[in-house]
Amino acid sequence: MTIKLNDLRDNNGARKGRMRVGRGIGSGKGKTAGRGQKGQKSRSGVSINGFEGGQMPLHMRIPKRGFNNIFGKDFAIVNLGMIQKLVDAKKLDAKKTVDHDALKAAGVARGGKDGVRLLAKGELTAKLNFAVGGASKGAIAAVEKAGGKVELPAASAEEAKGE
Repeated sequence: MTIKLNDLRDNNGARKGRMRVGRGIGSGKGKTAGRGQKGQKSRSGVSINGFEGGQMPLHMRIPKRGFNNIFGKDFAIVNLGMIQKLVDAKKLDAKKTVDHDALKAAGVARGGKDGVRLLAKGELTAKLNFAVGGASKGAIAAVEKAGGKVELPAASAEEAKGE
């Protein structure tokens, strides 16, 4: 017996239709629609997530932690070893300048609305020129050792020196 594409079906019971509540007594979920009688939770528009009957809720009893820097830069972090892999796989052109767009196209730099930040993890042997938003001292040293150069915006060039 051969299976044809037009004979393919899900197993019986694999896809269950959604329950339509409040549609008459014969449906089995009429009248109160499975919500019981009366009270706040039987009505629409209920929002009592985390409410603990007047006791201070758990999420308010626990101390606050952490800090969110509103001036912090959002960089896509890329390691040199990853870039070397891309060059070896011919996904990055070593002759062109490597910037945010090139790394995005290669599928390495995800997000990072302030650009890319290079980090020195891994080995870099290809001679590459970078135009990125930031780089660690180790990454700059590794790129220059391989014969390339890193071009940073004026503000982050000062930050790299002051690290």
